[in-house]
Amino acid sequence: MRRIRLVIVAGLVVATALVGIRLVLTRQAALARKRIGKPLGADSLDADRVWRSALDGEPIDLLILGDSIAAGLGAEKRKETLGGRLAKGTARRMRRPVRLHTAAVVGSESPDLPAQLDTLPEGYRPDVAVIVVGGNDVTHRLPPSLSAQHLHETIRRLREAGTQVVVGTCPDLGALRPVPQPLRRLASSMSRRLADIQAETARHSGAEAVDLRRAVGPMFFDEPEAMFSLDRFHPSPLGYRRTAEALLPAVCRAAEEAVSSPRRSEPS
Repeated sequence: MRRIRLVIVAGLVVATALVGIRLVLTRQAALARKRIGKPLGADSLDADRVWRSALDGEPIDLLILGDSIAAGLGAEKRKETLGGRLAKGTARRMRRPVRLHTAAVVGSESPDLPAQLDTLPEGYRPDVAVIVVGGNDVTHRLPPSLSAQHLHETIRRLREAGTQVVVGTCPDLGALRPVPQPLRRLASSMSRRLADIQAETARHSGAEAVDLRRAVGPMFFDEPEAMFSLDRFHPSPLGYRRTAEALLPAVCRAAEEAVSSPRRSEPS
């Protein structure tokens, strides 16, 4: 009986501690949302156009899917958005015009990716698609398996259409200074786990993954004032520049594969 009582007491202590931790994390999440606010609004700049149109050749079609980072929220000019920078950089390296189409939506999570594909014009088949998503999955505590499922489905549909796909994995949310500890530490751990799962999903689905945590994460940790925008949550123009630089080699490899594909020579 004594042993049973000890087990019961220990269980109650653990349960009480878990409830206390959950309460602390909930309060800290509310505090973080209050600190961040929405000084940037909810609308990103429209950067969709043909970039470097004076270059020779048929434009390369570049599609951007994902969340507010993919949409470019926080950029001050359309050429500073993630899509704008990738389009310009790809055009410069490939010496071909790049036609940008952004289907990414501010506030999106991985389960929203298939719906973003559904919004594309009928018959539209991009040469290259870039997917950046995951931050909202972490803040809304979505199961990583659910995130991976929708990422896989999106990549599968794109690959079946002959599109080359690049996935920028979830950034390390531990760089977000407005988020207090221990919530920030927990968010960092969760975002790293999601990034690993995204990278594995991308590889198994026929896409190339770029580890943004390793590629640009240290810059956001070391230079937060320069790398983050006004809300200290989304990248600044410099933050988007560094993120685009990390993604650009993979995007250009995908573009090279796309332009050499037999699909390019098929009649439209």
